[in-house]
Amino acid sequence: MTAFFALATSLLWGLADFGGGLLTRRTPALTVVVVSQAIATVVLGVIVVATGGWSESGPRLWFAVAAGLVGPVALICFYKALALGPMGVVSPLGTLGVTVPVGVGLFLGERPGPVQFAGIGVAVLGVVLAGGPQLRGAPVQRRTILLTLVAAFGFGTVFALIAEASTTVTGLFLALFVQRVVNVAVGGAALYASVRRGAPALPPGGFPWAALPALAFVGLADVAANGTYAVAARLGPVTVAAVLASLYPVVTALAARGFLSERLRAVQAAGAGLALVGTLLLATG
Repeated sequence: MTAFFALATSLLWGLADFGGGLLTRRTPALTVVVVSQAIATVVLGVIVVATGGWSESGPRLWFAVAAGLVGPVALICFYKALALGPMGVVSPLGTLGVTVPVGVGLFLGERPGPVQFAGIGVAVLGVVLAGGPQLRGAPVQRRTILLTLVAAFGFGTVFALIAEASTTVTGLFLALFVQRVVNVAVGGAALYASVRRGAPALPPGGFPWAALPALAFVGLADVAANGTYAVAARLGPVTVAAVLASLYPVVTALAARGFLSERLRAVQAAGAGLALVGTLLLATG
């Protein structure tokens, strides 16, 4: 079941990234983040009240608060890196964040078997290649590399924190709600600061009401991905769950191919194939 929930995480995150990428073509990225997360917060609040999740409050919620603080910072750094440098460099480097939860799992005593170790290596290589790494071209600024690495390890830290934020299903709902409240607060503060510096908060035509369903999908898919990852990390080795959950760039690339008719480069197709092989090794090892 670990593989099932971790792969569901990849699917959800991949589709959320694809949807978010489309929305940011017309709406400022920070606005997309804040509005989509606010919608998810409202839905989670209703679920927490309906399930009595408030009774699950305790020290573990501080992990959710920490994840809520780290997540927006990582996302902002990632967007800035994409704005400064080529996606063919930023996207593959962003997958390095998987080393954080994998390292935590190894530190806590998890020891994957030889087949699973091989699967980890093959899957990570596949994800990097699926991002379409740019090996030639103009030199990349050091700031772009730094921002990408901060984002990558920030995402990996959120992986590790959210896995420790709860031990029950209702507790998980509360943890995700707390994380989203902090996300909206941090993202809102960043948006306010951006507007104060003169950046627009909305597209020229005003608030994109027609895009509200898409914004809701992005926010809800993101929070659902956090939930399925937490379940995957509870049911099996974190080292396996983290690697399988990090396959979302493959989903994003395939979604772009299916919905936008973007052609996959040969290296991306090879990466998708390697990611599939790695997944099979991890699931059967």
